[in-house]
Amino acid sequence: MKTLQRFDPLLGALAAVLFLASVLGFGALLPGYLPLGHPVALLGATGVPHAVAFDLLGFVLPGLLAAVVAVRLLARVPVTAPWTMRVGGQMLVLSGLAFAAMGVLPLDPTDIQSPASQFHASAWMVWVIAFVPGALMAGFGARRLPGWGRLAALHVSAGLAVLVGAFVLQAVIPAPVAQRVAFVAWAVWLAAALPVASKVRHD
Repeated sequence: MKTLQRFDPLLGALAAVLFLASVLGFGALLPGYLPLGHPVALLGATGVPHAVAFDLLGFVLPGLLAAVVAVRLLARVPVTAPWTMRVGGQMLVLSGLAFAAMGVLPLDPTDIQSPASQFHASAWMVWVIAFVPGALMAGFGARRLPGWGRLAALHVSAGLAVLVGAFVLQAVIPAPVAQRVAFVAWAVWLAAALPVASKVRHD
């Protein structure tokens, strides 16, 4: 167990780098793909070149690693912690699995109303509605524990940023740009959560 804990700070960073590098790399390989004009899911859509590789590297692996990060965060929650931290942590695990599901359920670019496209959209929605309240609940719960202030602030700020990117910004900026705001906020949280949690005892 201690050997596994040594790699904790790297898990989220690996997931974030995998996701961001996949979006940039596969986006550059796809002719006509506009980084700020097309949704990220198009890179893994059925029939798109290299879609399977993107789904694996951009969605499935980062999502599974995100679920592991959430499990490791749950393992650090003290027995005296508010129940909101545990429930929030469990929702963060679910959000990671939903992110991975986006790669298992690729978009159908020829028919946005098809069952395949709807399944992908559902996975995206579960990712959002699990992550936002999960991060907020974990954050507000952590605020009640001495020395957990930094982690609490990270959870709350990430939850609010994903909420704004997923729902609010789409009213004022193009949807693909707003979606990327949500994804980047999640990636930052993912990379920082365990390193911040590892220092909580030293605050």
